[in-house]
Amino acid sequence: MTPFTSTARLLADLAERVAEAGPEERGALWRLTEPARQLDANLIRVPAGAVVDEHQENDLDVLLLVVAGGGTLLGGAQPLPLEVGALIWLPRAARRGLRAGPEGLVCLTVHRRRPGLAVQGTRDIGPVAEGGEAACQLHRICPACGAVPDGVAPAYCSRCGERLATD
Repeated sequence: MTPFTSTARLLADLAERVAEAGPEERGALWRLTEPARQLDANLIRVPAGAVVDEHQENDLDVLLLVVAGGGTLLGGAQPLPLEVGALIWLPRAARRGLRAGPEGLVCLTVHRRRPGLAVQGTRDIGPVAEGGEAACQLHRICPACGAVPDGVAPAYCSRCGERLATD
């Protein structure tokens, strides 16, 4: 594990990462993995025409920045078109879903990090590994049908039965 640093630095060139990604790559193309961070961020690719079903995040606000392709944000009073450069605020408890356009949709999601679970004790047991789970589950979408599978670590899509990649 890399030690915590308070120095600003370039983490990724998102346009380069999108350009380098093969056409079969979907889900998370990049993730923020810095130790002791307060934020989580993911660069997500949704394949052309795929739909991420409407869902609700009850605990965290999420910012979504479209970096390539386009599509539609679902779940509001009316569908919202998504184009490169669109910056969307998804407030906690708001229903949201995505439909990728014909070129697919690549977006950066950013939100406060969920703290990892820890057992509180009185004795020092040394360094503890970072923990926590990203609120954004777009990297888990099924490559065949675009559904977000049920369960903690499903091996197969709950909608179409497609075998899923493991993290």
